[in-house]
Amino acid sequence: MRILLIEDDAMIGKSVRQGLSQAGFAVDWVTDGRAAELSLDTGVYDLAILDLGLPKKDGMAVLSTLRGMGNSMPVLIASARDTVRDRISGLEAGADDYVLKPFDLDELVARVRALLRRHAGSGSPFLKFGGLMLDPMRKSVTQNGEGVDLSAKEFAVLEALMQRPGAVLSREKLEESVYGWGEEVGSNAIEVHLHHLRKKLGSATIKNVRGVGYRVTEG
Repeated sequence: MRILLIEDDAMIGKSVRQGLSQAGFAVDWVTDGRAAELSLDTGVYDLAILDLGLPKKDGMAVLSTLRGMGNSMPVLIASARDTVRDRISGLEAGADDYVLKPFDLDELVARVRALLRRHAGSGSPFLKFGGLMLDPMRKSVTQNGEGVDLSAKEFAVLEALMQRPGAVLSREKLEESVYGWGEEVGSNAIEVHLHHLRKKLGSATIKNVRGVGYRVTEG
């Protein structure tokens, strides 16, 4: 899952990016409102974390533009603007959640996961498909009740596929979900991760739709 972090405070941004990356998310970080809009125009994200007091363009204006374009991506405001009026304004402008600074990083990650589940139409913290069950919080996978050891990137690829069970995802879409800016991506990195997943889960678990992409199956 790929997140756009929009935060101008270097210390907060570095801490949040590190925490989200450790939680298994691919994170792109920008520090002003104009860069945020450019990233939203050119990138595909599952969620945005938005500060309000941004240089070049205020966070509320960024949110207004995003919603005005019909983009329904979940947005979590993380701001020091702490009045009730500020929180109401943010939510009424289209934010899906509002957390006050300073915040606990574990709570922020939990709110991110809750928003992603809600956006996907699922209230369960687990992803289930066929005999597979994936726990995003504990980074664990079971198949027919048996634990399966996966690398961090293998887990991220499988999570992206299980977020959209049955849907075909292109290699490019999987790369966008798994890798953030600055991460080196080999030309066949996704294919290598998929190869390892098939060896661990069974070749029938992930199907290659030739010329289109990949999808998880019930095996």
